[in-house]
Amino acid sequence: MTNTPKPKLRNPLPSQSSSRDDSAVNTEKPYKFVSFPPEGSRLERPTGHDKFDKNSLHGTLFLSLKVQTSLHVSTGVVVPGNDIAARVSLIKTMVQGIDKHLVVQGSSLKGCIRSVYEAISRSCICKTKADFRKLPEGYGTECDIKKNRNQVCDACRIFGALNLQGLIEFNDVKCENIGFNTGFMPSLYRPRPEPGSAYFDARGKVAGRKFYYHTIRAIEKGQNQGIAVQQAAREYTFSTQLQFKNIKPEELGTLFVVLGQDSNYPIALKVGGGKPIGMGTMTVEVSQARILQNFEDLRSHYSTYTPDNNHLLTGEALETFIATQIKAAHSRLIQLPQLQQLAEVLRYPTDREPPEDMY
Repeated sequence: MTNTPKPKLRNPLPSQSSSRDDSAVNTEKPYKFVSFPPEGSRLERPTGHDKFDKNSLHGTLFLSLKVQTSLHVSTGVVVPGNDIAARVSLIKTMVQGIDKHLVVQGSSLKGCIRSVYEAISRSCICKTKADFRKLPEGYGTECDIKKNRNQVCDACRIFGALNLQGLIEFNDVKCENIGFNTGFMPSLYRPRPEPGSAYFDARGKVAGRKFYYHTIRAIEKGQNQGIAVQQAAREYTFSTQLQFKNIKPEELGTLFVVLGQDSNYPIALKVGGGKPIGMGTMTVEVSQARILQNFEDLRSHYSTYTPDNNHLLTGEALETFIATQIKAAHSRLIQLPQLQQLAEVLRYPTDREPPEDMY
């Protein structure tokens, strides 16, 4: 009988003994924390859904997303490889449509975009496992429209909160390439946010929001060492649409910044699993936008079964519109120190290598 070696843990606890050579451990982490705005979250009354606001924007963004490092958004289901025509015994799956195109769930894209939006605005700390007593001053539990007297933070106003529907509708993101690639991920382990670690500041408060760096490639362990996953390979292209209503110019501008449309802060999204080893980098192109800015636009668009393209922006007109909204976002909503910190982590292209060793 042969003894199967136990896998080495990433970032083991100090109390655990280990025979490894400490000099072989990569001390540079593949992530960084973006600090919280010191003023705390900003609570305001949301616009709502009962009517179209004449001072807000309504419409649709048409997005094209390109995979830059291998992408895997897990369904949580492991199947025999021959069930999906993969040449492995078992494989972790992605959602795949009846036409054999890979699909990223709209909820996954929403969560990715929202986390960045929260980081660069004065937004609550949503969906955290941290002890509320360790949250910084000005940040309590996530927004609840009933408990907060009809007021919610910057992000919750457009993405939704407890008892409040968001102003943006996220559709599933469909791959334009047929088929998929089989990748082999190394074993990844849970975070270990012990007191005194980088997760907390000198006062013992949560240090910030955690984001993983983009890298030039993803770690691939090979069939003999890695875990087989169904994935979209580099250069695969996905497309989707975001519908929105009652959004202020600065809110739409902040969304454009998150989507990497600000030339001063060229960032990309981190989607799905394997973020510590470089997976999930996607760049976004806003190919066109349908913008309804006043009641006349709304009336003409919704009073016919065959809407025209009078409100469809492309090319230079679209670039000018995006630049205008981004300018409004920088003057009214975006927190510049946090954006600068975030851009350092999510800037793309990059020449950063993924971590080969434990960290």
